[in-house]
Amino acid sequence: MDDQALNRIADALDRMAPAPLAAPDFNAAPAFVWHVGPDRLEPVTQVNRVDLNLLVAINRSRDTLLDNTRRFAEGYKANNALLWGARGMGKSSLVKAVHGTLQDDHPDLKLVELQREDMGSVARLLNHLRAAPHRFILFCDDLSFSHDDQHYKSLKAVLDGGIEGRPENVVFYATSNRRHLMPRDMIENERSSAINPSEAVEEKVSLSDRFGLWLGFHPCDQDEYLAMIDRYCGAYRVSVDPETLRAEAIEWQATRGARSGRVAWQFFVDLAGRNGVHIA
Repeated sequence: MDDQALNRIADALDRMAPAPLAAPDFNAAPAFVWHVGPDRLEPVTQVNRVDLNLLVAINRSRDTLLDNTRRFAEGYKANNALLWGARGMGKSSLVKAVHGTLQDDHPDLKLVELQREDMGSVARLLNHLRAAPHRFILFCDDLSFSHDDQHYKSLKAVLDGGIEGRPENVVFYATSNRRHLMPRDMIENERSSAINPSEAVEEKVSLSDRFGLWLGFHPCDQDEYLAMIDRYCGAYRVSVDPETLRAEAIEWQATRGARSGRVAWQFFVDLAGRNGVHIA
């Protein structure tokens, strides 16, 4: 085989197996998004988040997660956290808001978002984070597992860390609509059909037990829903007659068949636009 043929083969192999990810510049941004194919950490200079003070009706979860994250930012041990419960009640917003609140005093605290679909690559990501002098909140939004999903095995690398242990400069925060990260009907089905029901789903269900913090988010009532909108109006200086505001807000949630922080924000976006107010 001549040299040209060998060079072509070498070039083809290089394209199939890209060079390892260079050490990222973690000082370039407060947050990053992990991508695969090829592996890379994309900096996010402007994080899409709301101020912590705008999150209403989740005071206990807010204070617990803030305290846990502050201790972690100061170099102390902290718990992984699972934020579970009702849709649209501020689970992911809280994670981003807590990070934003601590940024000024702790600029080395970085937020790294990991997609559930990329959980299989988490060991490679942890190797990069482990070697850095910063502290990282590894964040996965809307985490859940189906019957034949093997990603839960990769999650153990984050929660337990295997023989090396979880990097001391990484804490893992996840949000989910499911307390045990898998549908209840799937749990019951596996228990009823397995030879040993007590062991059938233990491996997957026990993942949620590995989170030191369980923070529950529950549907808001009408007073809390209206309080969210009032807080937005005050923060962005939108002035509307209180009776008109209340009637329009209730009508808005009725047309959607639900009340939540997300619905409150969607109503406020519409309200601000109708009143000529720009939302930063």
